[in-house]
Order: sequence, then structure tokens, then C-alpha cells
Amino acid sequence: MRRLPRIALWLFCAAYVLPGFIGRAPWKSADMTSFGYMLELARGASGWLHPQMLGLPPESDGPMPYWLGAWALQVAPGWMTPAFAARIPFIFLLALTLVATWYGVYYLARSPQAQPVAFAFGGEARPTDYARAMADGGLLALMACLGLAQLSHEITPALTQVCFTTLTFYAIAAAPYRTVGPAIGLVIGMAGLVASGAPAMATLFAAGSALLCLVEPDQSPEQRRRSICWAGAIAVVTLLTAWLAAWLDLWHWRATLPEARWVEWRNLGRLLLWFTWPAWPLALWTLWRWRRHLASRQLNRHLALPLWFVVISLGAMVVMQPADRALMLGMPALATLAAFALPTLKRSVTALIDWFTLLFFTGSAVIIWVIWISMQTGFPPQPAANVERLAPGFEPSFSLPAFLAALAATLTWGWLVKWRVGRNRAAIWKSLVLPAGGTALSWLLLMTLWLPVLDFARSYAPLVGRVVSVINRPECVEIYGLSRGQIAAFQYHGGLTLRNATMRAQCPWLIVDADARDTLHKSVDLRQWIPQGIFRRPSDDNENVLLYKRAARRITGVRP
Repeated sequence: MRRLPRIALWLFCAAYVLPGFIGRAPWKSADMTSFGYMLELARGASGWLHPQMLGLPPESDGPMPYWLGAWALQVAPGWMTPAFAARIPFIFLLALTLVATWYGVYYLARSPQAQPVAFAFGGEARPTDYARAMADGGLLALMACLGLAQLSHEITPALTQVCFTTLTFYAIAAAPYRTVGPAIGLVIGMAGLVASGAPAMATLFAAGSALLCLVEPDQSPEQRRRSICWAGAIAVVTLLTAWLAAWLDLWHWRATLPEARWVEWRNLGRLLLWFTWPAWPLALWTLWRWRRHLASRQLNRHLALPLWFVVISLGAMVVMQPADRALMLGMPALATLAAFALPTLKRSVTALIDWFTLLFFTGSAVIIWVIWISMQTGFPPQPAANVERLAPGFEPSFSLPAFLAALAATLTWGWLVKWRVGRNRAAIWKSLVLPAGGTALSWLLLMTLWLPVLDFARSYAPLVGRVVSVINRPECVEIYGLSRGQIAAFQYHGGLTLRNATMRAQCPWLIVDADARDTLHKSVDLRQWIPQGIFRRPSDDNENVLLYKRAARRITGVRP
């Protein structure tokens, strides 16, 4: 039973984790918004228990993500850009998520019910070797999920929540075999999940886990005592974290059922299908192969634990917004279920997965390269024209390090395909090598070759630059109706001191969100302001701001 070579596994993880954190600007809108609150905390403009930005609280409860970024900003050296400094803790959070997923699958695969049937004359794989190979498959399944790539590289509460959820998942999975590591993981995971704004999810995860410890069958007296102790420990930690949530004032009812319209449920279905691909069909196959055990109510912890986490996350996806960030919390558990399908797949199924993955990701890589070449050389002309239409004003640039990284990744993909189609010894994880490698390849190519145009299209920097080129940098700027992301962008990219607009003009300029113009007269005396024009974000015609200049008579002190 072969496990994935460690150097290959580390390279997979590095190729997945690092691109997206290095070299890019904060993107709209959740990424930029979280960064704005971190900047406010780091410079002492907001209280730590209840972060605010110009009097606005975060849309997501829980100060933990903002604390991590603010602490990183405070200790970062002067030569490091604030945008990258704030991402450093989140790099470790994503890496910790992958590590905890690996160990969670490993310990679940060591349970007797998950082990393969012993051969009549021996020769089967050792339990630890089998568990390592299964853990490799689970980790590859997680990295292969299409929807996880972007959201896991944003400095938002979603990443902290999924990391602490995975720590909790690992703690319960490893509880029958270890004590110190799972205990630390349980405390940090539960407390971090609560402090990240998900106390209800933490309570539900813990309740199901404690019940699992109590009702698990076929235990020796010593194992039974250990399970009871763990159930008690989970209950104590849950009570302490519930008190922490109350102290931080995080118990808020935010669940709302979607509207009884077909389009709402269709959108949720589409999200589930593409966001969790290719883990969801493998997870369904696992449940189908173990259907007799499920129907007979025979509890198998390697199925029951991840299934509970997945069910809770699916429920959160239905009743919480945004749905994709709620669904993220179940991804490590879903990848675990997918891993247990691997030993049962037929050769024809694995061949189908390989060919589909090969065609899909190779085609994606070719498209990315062709569009990049067109942007650099003008040939073929149509892709460059499409980019100019979608991102007017963008000027392509060439980066040698990005080009070399993309070239190395593409050559590695070619080698990986050659290895996979070659005559190699069978390995459980082989069916997920190409999906995980293809996802990492596509993400790396996007974050190298396409990073300049993506920054231009998804960043507020072009919009802020246009406004600042007109107003320069006055002592202050009044704002009205701007979103949290826009406020953070004008403060960071523009270096502006912002104030909320009032009836008595205090600053020489006023920036107004175009969608809020109809109510502007209720908060601002329009006789004091002269319209200067409308500024559009180049890649989004629906996100515009209006600029006003204070009338000269107001500057001289003459009352209007």
C-alpha cells in the first residue's frame, strides 16, 4: 500500500497555498472589507472587542479574523506591504487546514470498521499504511474542489471558520488514539470557531461529536471509559465556548429560509454541484457502498463523523448568507467521505475520471496561456480584444518570475499526466492526483499569468486612482452611501481621511455611491456642493461613485 511521496505532497500543498496570497492587491469586496477592519485595529482607530470602520460594524460577527490580521500588521517590518503582512496568518491557517484534514482522515481510516477485509492467507496492507494512503487521497480531494480555491485565499472570517472547524474535526477523529493533540485541537478549534462568528455551528458540531462518542458500538471497557471522558470533555468545552460567545455578544439569529421560488433552490443546487466538484460524486458513492450499514443503523465513526459535519454545513448553506462561505465549513468532511470511495472504484470509473480531468484542465491551461500570449503580443487578436472590452484601460505587463513559475507548473502538469497514464503500481490516491494537480495548476496560472488583469478587474485600485487624480489628497473627504469595501479601499489605496457626510460640510470633497444619490438630500445640504462627475470602476458598470466639490462660498465662510 503506497502513500504519496512526501516531497510530492509538500509541493502539491505549496503550489495550492502560496499563489493567491503573494503579489496581489486586496479584491472586492469581502477581502477588501476584512483588510479595512484590520487596518483600523492596527492603527488604534477601533476597539478590539467590537471592530468598527467609520462607525460601521463588520457584516460578519466575530473579531478573531481581524485580530489576526491586525497583529500581523503591527509586528510586520516596514519593508513589507500591509496587504501581504495581513495575509501571513491566513497562509498558516490554510496550511493548518490541510494538515488537520490529513490527520483527520488518517485517524478515521485507522478505525476497525474502515479497514479493508483481511486476506485469507495474509498479505494485506498494514493499518497505518492503509490509513496514510487514505489520508493522502482525502487531502487531494480537498485541494481538488473547485470552489475552495478563491475563498480559501481571502483574508475573511470564512477561512478562519473552516480552519477551526477542521481542527475540531481532527480532534474528534483522533480522540480514540491520542489525548494531548486532540485536546489542544478541540479547545483551539471550538474557541476559534466561536470567536470567528460561528457559535451555533460550533455547538452543533460538538453536540453530534459528543453523541458519537457515547453511542459508538463494539468498544472494550477501557475504550468505553475513554469515550465517556471525551464526551464529557466536549460538553465542558462547549459550555465554556458558549460563555465566550455570550461575552463577545455573538449569539445572533441570522438564519433565514430561502424564498419559496424555483430560482433560489436552483442557485443553491448549482452552487453545491460546482463548488464541491469532484468530491461530491465520490462522497455519494461512499454512502451508496455503505448503505447497508447506514440502513441498519450500524454506527461507523469514519462515516458518521464526516457525515454529521457535512449535514450541518449543508443546512447552514440553505439558511445562511453568503451560502458559499457557509458551505466551506463542510469541505474537509466532504473530502473525507470522498476518500473512502477510492478503494471501491472500478478501473473504468478511475479511467473516466482521469480522462475527464485531463481534458478539462489541459484545456483550461491552454486557454489561459493563449489569452496571456494574446495580451502580450496581440496575436491572436480576438482574446486581447475581449480583455480590452471587459477591462477597459488595462495595460498588460510582463513579469519574468511569474512567467517562469507558470512555465514550471505547466511542465510539471505534463510530467504528472505522463506518470498517471504510465504503467505504475496501483495506489489508492491515484484517481485524485490529476484533479488536485489540475486545480493547483489552473489556480497557479491564474495567479501568475493573469494576476495583473485580475487585480485590475477585481481591485478597487483603478477606481480609487481615478478619483484621487482629481482631488489629490486633501485633509479630509466626506462620504455617503459607500460600502465597507469601498471605504477601506479609499483609505488604503487613496490614503484618504474619510468622514461621514453631514448637513454642515467640513471637507472640500464629497464621494457618494451612485446607488445612494436618491437619499443624499436627507443627509447633505446639496446647495453646499458642486457635482464634479461620475467615476466608474473599469470592469463593473454597476459600481459607480459621484464626486462633489464644496462650493467656494462655503470655503470663504459665507452662509448659503
